[in-house]
Amino acid sequence: MSKLKKPVPLYEDIRALVLSARQTIARGVDLLQVHTNYEIGRRIVEEEQKGKNRAEYGSDLLNDLSARLSSEFGSGFSRSNLEYMRRFYLAYPERAFQISQTVSGKSRGITVSQNVSDQSGVARISQTLSGILANDQFQPPFSLSWSHYVFLIGLKEAERSFYEIEATQQGWTLRELKRQFNAGLYERLALSRDKDSIRELARKGHHVAKPHDLLKEPYVLEFLGLQEKASYSESELESAIVTHIENFLLELGKGFLFEARQKRFTFDEEHFFVDLVLYNRLLRCYVLIDLKIGKLTHQDLGQMQMYVNYFDRFVKTEAENHTIGIVLCKKKNTALVEITLPKDANIHAREYQLYLPSKEELQQKLEEWIGKKGLSHE
Repeated sequence: MSKLKKPVPLYEDIRALVLSARQTIARGVDLLQVHTNYEIGRRIVEEEQKGKNRAEYGSDLLNDLSARLSSEFGSGFSRSNLEYMRRFYLAYPERAFQISQTVSGKSRGITVSQNVSDQSGVARISQTLSGILANDQFQPPFSLSWSHYVFLIGLKEAERSFYEIEATQQGWTLRELKRQFNAGLYERLALSRDKDSIRELARKGHHVAKPHDLLKEPYVLEFLGLQEKASYSESELESAIVTHIENFLLELGKGFLFEARQKRFTFDEEHFFVDLVLYNRLLRCYVLIDLKIGKLTHQDLGQMQMYVNYFDRFVKTEAENHTIGIVLCKKKNTALVEITLPKDANIHAREYQLYLPSKEELQQKLEEWIGKKGLSHE
């Protein structure tokens, strides 16, 4: 008598299928809402442009639309929501062409008999959504939820582009998106980059291709729950980081994996301990972090240089890239760092703070830095 096969593989297979279907349905619902709202916004703008007195006409138009749509479809069509839809289209007018390309089939090599300009909004949205869901490799015109876009349309163009790319690639919730914005992620990354890299932030998001791409200034660790004026030790700071390691890795940036704390290695019969050992899968290298709550000294930099040299010579493989060292301190001395380390050193000193930075202060610093370089913020 043959033994019955265990049902576990079948269960797992069906379970994966059901979860995938639910995710696809949820994604489809979100995308449908976003594309519908974009289409509504487009119609409102086009109708407004026909009015003789835009301001007065626009106000009457939205009030009338809100009253009639709300009476038939219920909530979701308040005047403020319709204004968001209008602003949504105005923030991304170029996406209309991308949607048209999707509908016409040019981007997927198919033919649609109807002329794009003659199609109804329903047909445009339906075919756009079908093209997106049918091809995982296709880049959708919009890929975030409506709540994300309501937040994004209030940002300047360069920041809006950056945060949309990052939220899409990193799968940020609206809460995480707001946290990254309030923490000034765009400004902190920009302040650590040259003029070409600043422009790339707006066009491509945070792209990690070289060690310097990992850096930002300062690192914001408000999630640790440590009070700025309270007395705490380096070990307490380290323990708090390990307790909140997921948030810490998100703050560090893309591709980080946690390996160990207080990693011991022995050299010449003396024991040394690295506070945090991480690995970055994008750069394929170790990243060592030393925590300092006092004033940065040249001894701190020399110690990190020794840690990095040891890992490069005895830990990393030939296939891996050189180790990166970061001394995370409350206050760094830029002149000290420059005179202590050679220009091509893989050692970096960066400040951290235990509270969310002032968005205005970061923007002012960035504007000043951009002004010195003769760049345009947008």
